[in-house]
Amino acid sequence: MRIKRPDSKNAQSIVEAAEREMKFTLTLPANDASGSTVVRNIYESFRMLGDALLVAKGIESSDHLLPIKELLALQVKTSRPLGAIDNLRRLRHNVNYYGYKPNIAEVEDVISLSKACFEPLRKEVMGIIKGSS
Repeated sequence: MRIKRPDSKNAQSIVEAAEREMKFTLTLPANDASGSTVVRNIYESFRMLGDALLVAKGIESSDHLLPIKELLALQVKTSRPLGAIDNLRRLRHNVNYYGYKPNIAEVEDVISLSKACFEPLRKEVMGIIKGSS
């Protein structure tokens, strides 16, 4: 972790990029060929939200744990528990580093998680960033 100057404009850009990536990813079909990509992209969109919070605070993270931790600390009401995002982090880790191939049920669960949690988190993150500028 490195302390930098808080940058709300960069943080907003990160949130917008996460939103674009999520919208695109949700257009992909959930099948064997797309499963790993869907898991990676949805995870990355959540991680980017956490990263945006850190950038707005002037913190540069050296790993994925801190941005996810930052996201999970938010008090946001969602229809799925935010802790499931940490499960997504582990799934994505297995996909990236151990060649794990997610099955259709796992891919559909990740899509369901994104639909339940991404937008409420995005709104909260943008509110925090705009409040800090």
